[in-house]
Amino acid sequence: MSGKYGVLFTPMKIGSMEVKNRYVMEALGGSHVFKPDGTYDKEGCEYFIERAKGGIGLLVTGATLVAPMGSSKWLHEQKPAFMATRKMTEEVHHYGAKILLQLSAGSGRTLPGDPEFLKAHGLDPDIYFVAPTDGLPNVWNPKVKHRGLTTEEVWQYIRSFIESAKMAQEAGFDGIEIHAIHEGYLIDQFTMEATNRRTDEFGGSLENRLRFPCEIIRGVKKSCGKDFVVTVRYSVSSKMKGFNSGALPGENYKEFGRSLEESPAVARLLEAAGCDALNADNGTYDSWFWCHPPMYMPMGCNIPEAAYIKHFVNIPVICAGRMDDPDLAAKSIEDGLFDGIGLGRAILADPDYVNKVKDGNIDDIRPCIACHNGCLATIFAGKPMTCAVNPAVLREDEFKLTKAEKPKKVAVIGGGIGGMEAARLAAERGHKVTLFEKTNELGGVFIAAAAPDFKEADKKLIEWYKKKVAEAKVDVRMNIEATPESIKEFGADVVIMATGATAKKLPIKGIENAVEAIDFLRGFKPVGDKVAIIGGGLTGCEIAYELAKNGKTPVIVEMLDAILKVPGLCAANKNMLLELMKHYNIEIHTNSKAKEIALNGITIETDCKETFIKTDSVITAAGYNSFCVITPNIYKDIAPEVYSIGDCKCVGNLMSVVHDAYDVAYKI
Repeated sequence: MSGKYGVLFTPMKIGSMEVKNRYVMEALGGSHVFKPDGTYDKEGCEYFIERAKGGIGLLVTGATLVAPMGSSKWLHEQKPAFMATRKMTEEVHHYGAKILLQLSAGSGRTLPGDPEFLKAHGLDPDIYFVAPTDGLPNVWNPKVKHRGLTTEEVWQYIRSFIESAKMAQEAGFDGIEIHAIHEGYLIDQFTMEATNRRTDEFGGSLENRLRFPCEIIRGVKKSCGKDFVVTVRYSVSSKMKGFNSGALPGENYKEFGRSLEESPAVARLLEAAGCDALNADNGTYDSWFWCHPPMYMPMGCNIPEAAYIKHFVNIPVICAGRMDDPDLAAKSIEDGLFDGIGLGRAILADPDYVNKVKDGNIDDIRPCIACHNGCLATIFAGKPMTCAVNPAVLREDEFKLTKAEKPKKVAVIGGGIGGMEAARLAAERGHKVTLFEKTNELGGVFIAAAAPDFKEADKKLIEWYKKKVAEAKVDVRMNIEATPESIKEFGADVVIMATGATAKKLPIKGIENAVEAIDFLRGFKPVGDKVAIIGGGLTGCEIAYELAKNGKTPVIVEMLDAILKVPGLCAANKNMLLELMKHYNIEIHTNSKAKEIALNGITIETDCKETFIKTDSVITAAGYNSFCVITPNIYKDIAPEVYSIGDCKCVGNLMSVVHDAYDVAYKI
């Protein structure tokens, strides 16, 4: 392929394996993609096959534990069940892709959970809460301390990796990826001096600290042959200021974990052991926003470190971390910075991403907005992985696009994200769809949400929806405010209410002197230099960050005992925002209530004591209330089928809106 993105579609050699292009699907989902016996169920298989169809050159499975949590068996002891996975690898190969099984030793001190809960259910916490060294604090609950693995236990892990790799080879995998020097998981904890105080052959010198992954590599190569590919997931730099403290981009700090200076020696040891490629990024769970960069991170945030480590090894280097800008990806490969482009969440959002880049249909790519609502927050809630903007993730077969048996006349009321999702899918299924929007623009409250300059992907999502609505030939009627009478008169078979939400009106004296968050974000009402923000939820904190980096002085006033107490908010996003609050020295008043807003400031009450804070402006960001033009008791008089979706039914987030709209449009 020639042209602008042609370099991305040149072959890449990893060991003896030739990959048809430079795109690598990064591991996503882990234990939420496969069953306890290590096999993939029907949904898991379809998930990988769909992305092979989409053009990816190399797929890496989610982290498969060599000692599955909750199981008394090691993975290699479940070979008969695991061999069923061959059907999936054969299908992946049918589409010209290669596939690696990612093997992991597990979490170590990054394990979420409660030892007392395990005890109450007859389980031994010492089996689960392990680490290289006694006493290491748990990431999620530092009061919980982990026990150090014995020397024999480490060797048992190594043997299981080797035997599991042999099993993967027999099941048709092209190789394995060791989830090793990455993200602060168990093996990574062995490699870092800060978390490894052992005195046996797995502690002390750098060579000893690297013995765990290197013995795995050597053992797999000996067992499976030199042509069986072994790659390592590799965090070049830990970006840790300490336990549970991550460094921000450009921040001057002392590295607590693996430093950029030490990293070349680590990489060389891995290469010498037989590693065929480094799949690189940065970070640990203590600096989780590097491993799973939210929208506050710049695109290509890990490029400098991946390019740096490339200078010290002769094996391919793959770079992951917001690499879903095709122009940035192409230039990186063209300039020889590294060899491959790692995509994770972008391939969840649009499984056809790679084919669309190849065909030059960039505007047709459904963008990942780096929200983590589906891919991480859902997993940590104990639910199957999904995607905020793509409800079909892990439901690929269930949600294959099918034409409706009986085309219907559908009226969608409201042109926000939910309304557009319902309209475009219903139209694609063959229904005759009319969308009514009371303003002169599509996007609803998401236009305001997408306004900050770090929300470029959000802006792209709005444009993607507009494009899809137009392509589906939805009849869009602007500047029409629907009423129960007009909806009934339209005579639809199906009415989908997607009227969204309105900002909460706070009963505060002088509220007329404040600016609503939406009006500020839309640029309708400017603010001064010092700005009080009522509400320390996600919107309020993002506004504070936007103001601070533009040279203004925000002050957050929050009624709760902490900011960002937002249900379902991913820890990567939350932790980075909290670090940004500290970095910009943003003044925060918790357990505080706004009492009165004046033209020159705000009076707040904290612990029964009133304080006046002098400000130039006040912004209210206290959330939303559902808004619907018809009530449930008159639904039956409007149309044979009436549905409320998204925020007008129950205020949620983008994922709840999109998924709700998708589910309704798919079943009508």
